[in-house]
Amino acid sequence: WLGLSNILYIALLSTVYGAVFKVDNFNNYVVYLGVGLVAWNSIASSFLSAPTLFEANSQKLLNTNTKHIFYPLEEWAFQIQTFFQSLFLVLIALSFYQSNLFLNLIKVGFLPLINLLLLMFWLPIFISIIGLRYKDFFQLVPIIVQLIFLLSPFLYEKKTLGSISWIADFNPIYQVVNSFRSSIISGELSILLYISITIFNILGMLFSLFILNKSKKILPFLV
Repeated sequence: WLGLSNILYIALLSTVYGAVFKVDNFNNYVVYLGVGLVAWNSIASSFLSAPTLFEANSQKLLNTNTKHIFYPLEEWAFQIQTFFQSLFLVLIALSFYQSNLFLNLIKVGFLPLINLLLLMFWLPIFISIIGLRYKDFFQLVPIIVQLIFLLSPFLYEKKTLGSISWIADFNPIYQVVNSFRSSIISGELSILLYISITIFNILGMLFSLFILNKSKKILPFLV
């Protein structure tokens, strides 16, 4: 149902915003918007669930010896499963507009896909630690997520930002999504962008795991 709802969501948004932005090629716009949204929705879902992750598992943290890293991994596995279910159905639907999407995914898209999945792992860990220390942080996360969405070229192309296109250039979340989307649509991979995102992910993962490891002794007192 999640995949079908995403298809309906993409169909409605592409129709509305295709008219609003007066796109020249509707078929290309549907694919552009569809791939971007399915990636963004999975990232946003992982962010929104992160602030209360450890509190939701408080009983297990207090009463079992399960390692603290298990809970982010469990949530990550759920988000990956949901993402692939949605991606598969959406790509089937979008293949009516561009037939080589699956081929491009296999050929070059799997590398940016790995970066997308890594972002969905380490950044929610960081958010979950903040959520533990500041109990009302979960109220702020949806606002931040919505602002990121509105300021990022997911519904529109980057060129429409004009003189403020630098907002997208310095938006790492958009760059991760854009790298994945561009590789699937064009069948080509920007090596420089891929390397930059990979380095960003590695540094982010090391930092998040370090913070999580430092916090493991006080986790039972914070949940």
